[in-house]
Amino acid sequence: MKISLGQKALLVIFLILLVDQSLKFWIKLHLAPAPMHNEIPMIGNWFKIHFTENPGMAFGMKFGGSFGKMLLSIFRIAAVFGIGWYLVRLVKTKAPLGLILSFSLILAGAIGNILDCAFYGLIFDRGSVYSPVINDWVSYDGVAKLSAHGYAGFLRGSVVDMLYFPIIPMEWGWHYPTWMPFVGGESFEFFRPVFNIADSAISVGVFFILIFQKRFFKHQQE
Repeated sequence: MKISLGQKALLVIFLILLVDQSLKFWIKLHLAPAPMHNEIPMIGNWFKIHFTENPGMAFGMKFGGSFGKMLLSIFRIAAVFGIGWYLVRLVKTKAPLGLILSFSLILAGAIGNILDCAFYGLIFDRGSVYSPVINDWVSYDGVAKLSAHGYAGFLRGSVVDMLYFPIIPMEWGWHYPTWMPFVGGESFEFFRPVFNIADSAISVGVFFILIFQKRFFKHQQE
């Protein structure tokens, strides 16, 4: 049986969401967030499972406080509708398979992080929350459990991150030169951001579009 372009796109989206949400649920229900828990080394010090919660943007970046969090969640939902509409258009116009799969990866990643923001605050008993007293996000102790009470309202949940690749870890003792502004003398670590499967899907999708844009958009030029 021949699989249509639309079915291939849906299959990619489904598989990414399945892996992303399954891993996030396991992490959330079995580990306490950093720095309270012990990291799980996967490939020595090169790759670790390092559970942290991200209240803002991808790769652990933050965006304002509670109000900024809500704006970001609304923007994500609008972006998903926009990307979804464009993906449907690509399928109908029989665009190159690579372009369709790239946008499928981006859409799946965006949906995966939206699910965290929308529902994790409702279904888990604890998570990172914003404290107006210290004007920052506060983590929690222990391991979360599923709960009907939740820890935050709709669209106010935190995104679960866990993939950590410290290619040059701080344990090596590298430091920024003292003459560098802002970071002079501080420990150097590469790669520092902690991310998840959804972030990876978005990055891979964008990467392939940038690399193969001439091939992907040739049909539109013609």
